[in-house]
Amino acid sequence: MNTFLQIHPADNVAVALAALPAGSLLTVNGVNITLKSDIPQGHKFALTPLQVGGNIIKYGYAIGHAVAGIAQGELVNEKNVKTNLEGLLEYKYSPVNAKLNIANRNMTFKGYRRKNGEVGIRNELWVVPTVGCVNGTANQLVEMLRAEIRESKLDAIAAYNHSYGCSQLGDDHENTRKILRNIVLHPNAGAVLVIGLGCENNQPEAFRSFLGDYDRERIFFLEAQKVGDELEEGMKLLRELYVKAAADVRTDVPLSELRVGLKCGGSDGLSGITANPLLGLFSDFLAAQGGATVLTEVPEMFGAETILMNRCGSVGVFDKTVRLINDFKEYFVKNSQPIYENPSPGNKAGGISTLEEKSLGCTQKSGSSEVKDVLMYGERIRQKGLNLLSAPGNDLVAATALGAAGCQMVLFTTGRGTPFGSFVPTVKISTNTPLFKSKPGWIDFNAGSIVENEAMDAAAERLIAYLTSVANGEKVNTEKKNFREIAIFKTGVTL
Repeated sequence: MNTFLQIHPADNVAVALAALPAGSLLTVNGVNITLKSDIPQGHKFALTPLQVGGNIIKYGYAIGHAVAGIAQGELVNEKNVKTNLEGLLEYKYSPVNAKLNIANRNMTFKGYRRKNGEVGIRNELWVVPTVGCVNGTANQLVEMLRAEIRESKLDAIAAYNHSYGCSQLGDDHENTRKILRNIVLHPNAGAVLVIGLGCENNQPEAFRSFLGDYDRERIFFLEAQKVGDELEEGMKLLRELYVKAAADVRTDVPLSELRVGLKCGGSDGLSGITANPLLGLFSDFLAAQGGATVLTEVPEMFGAETILMNRCGSVGVFDKTVRLINDFKEYFVKNSQPIYENPSPGNKAGGISTLEEKSLGCTQKSGSSEVKDVLMYGERIRQKGLNLLSAPGNDLVAATALGAAGCQMVLFTTGRGTPFGSFVPTVKISTNTPLFKSKPGWIDFNAGSIVENEAMDAAAERLIAYLTSVANGEKVNTEKKNFREIAIFKTGVTL
């Protein structure tokens, strides 16, 4: 096993793949380097003496500049490195060839073909409140149905609570309606009961119209203020929905029907070396099979956005990507917050020093393929291949947005670990083996083996096989624990 890695020939730092004690003698490109300090796993050390103001190069790009002299073999972290980023930028379209030569294997998985032609990888019964005032009622209905049906034929019976649907204005109100609409219409649900109160801004009848042409045999509405006993009426509707959904069966469908969200959280110094580039290989693979992937977390594109922009398939997609980036920067400015307030304390502890470094690792989840489309928050996937989605870095908000865009599952890479789950299967992929071993109830797949001599291509084949099994119905840890939540992005005032 290698103990360190210089990612790109131009890099003037290397990354410790295992903890390296001070005094260790390493040979890098024929040069002997004695470590001046302990280097924790995932952290960087200088390959050459670095002067104040000099750029720190990792992944072949500047990730910031030195704010103090850094000796060869010394630890490089947030204490001696600062970001180069500031203010808004202008961008120029410099397209690169992003066409990939990956064979279509004509693979299939067993999914649920819905009436409108979309495919789910789960068959679940959901209760979705139009407003937070009826969260308790939604929860009680779900508990009652679970108790009544002891051996359910469905993958899950769940309520998706939230705090909104009333006392919101403008974009916030529309964002709530869009996310809830997309959840109600999601193909992972075999049936849905929408429960409203009756006096909320998100009026049930208006929301019904907002759904468009929906399956009225599988989506029912209940307005609590218009019935005598909402629990009794709700149970009548749920029993009918259950019988219909329980009759659904899996059938063979092409892998081109798969739509997968790409997300990271609690990143560390190995994220950009193991799990994120592994997801990049999978994203390229799925695009070649005719499927779709979606990359989000716009603030974690800052500093690496030009890599994505230059892979846009047209000037129109490039222009939308520029708006995606600049609109999110303006959101920070409008709220009098620094644009580049990142990385988090956990990121720093894991070896990430600047936003550029975090972003260069984060965007590797997108692979190398062409950017086909850009989605605004609350929009659904229109194009096969790689898509970009406007959403913040917050784990639950971003994962919810990915599911609402139409992703049947979300792939979540992490170096620190987290137990949360969104409303679609949320697959946790560890960047390092110690996390995989210490949190078997959190982590579903280990990418840390890539620094333990497993070839990246072999890990990719292992991931493809595992995710196919998840699409076929194998439950991930969050599903086993019934960790299911949604969170909706809010930007404005609350009345």
